[in-house]
Amino acid sequence: MTYETSETSETAESPALHRSAAAAPGHRVRWNKVPEVTVYFWVIKVLCTTVGETAADLLNEKLGLGLTGVSLLMSALLAVVLVVQFRTKAYRPGVYWLAVALISVVGTLISDNLTDNMGIPLTTSTTVFAVALAVVFAVWYRSERTLSIHSIDTVRRESFYWLAVLFTFALGTAAGDLVAERMALGYWVSAVLFALAIAAVAVARFALGLNAVWSFWLAYVLTRPLGASVGDYLSQPTGDGGLGLGTVVTSVLFLAVILGMVVYLTVTRKDVSEPERIAQSAA
Repeated sequence: MTYETSETSETAESPALHRSAAAAPGHRVRWNKVPEVTVYFWVIKVLCTTVGETAADLLNEKLGLGLTGVSLLMSALLAVVLVVQFRTKAYRPGVYWLAVALISVVGTLISDNLTDNMGIPLTTSTTVFAVALAVVFAVWYRSERTLSIHSIDTVRRESFYWLAVLFTFALGTAAGDLVAERMALGYWVSAVLFALAIAAVAVARFALGLNAVWSFWLAYVLTRPLGASVGDYLSQPTGDGGLGLGTVVTSVLFLAVILGMVVYLTVTRKDVSEPERIAQSAA
């Protein structure tokens, strides 16, 4: 299942055509910097969101830096990885997914700081993150005339992309916590609820013709609370409704699966579009 067709008229452009059109002063023309949206993409994305939840809890518990200290440390590490990501000329699975995993952790910590340290209600933080994400999309579209993830090939578009990703994780964390707090469904039931919401987006996309760009970003937001619910279910004590595996075991387990899949994609390049593979081979 993919969200890679019929997004907008811009999405239908071939990579070569798009690069030709973008070759204007001030644009740094490169290959597309993000993977194709395939089943591999969604599986790793959910795994990264799970790690974001459990790793944030683990670091907060073990490092002794406090929530603010851990947030600053992980933000600094994320900044370093993003610098590497921006300096690459094409999509590199290892760098890209490391950035996503770290953004998952940082997005979780941002939401937790607002709630736990500053006492901001989840309704407020959810609203603020939703508005911030909408503003990013509006400015992105006004600047580039497309929100297509098939043409993240300039510094400006990549900047919009990663800013949107950060706010989706923060929004997903706040909204997921809000649902869990208000509805008190438990980890497993919450996971099923968010999975059904993602399935509804998929049905709307493929059966009802919902725009692919908005389908993608809706699903992207919803995978955050889905992964968090799964992570909490596996890691939290049995007395709290979890399986009691702990944050260490859960984080290591999911990181190992992510690593295996990233290595596989690095070797096979199954998440790189065929035109991109051909063009890069010929370059």
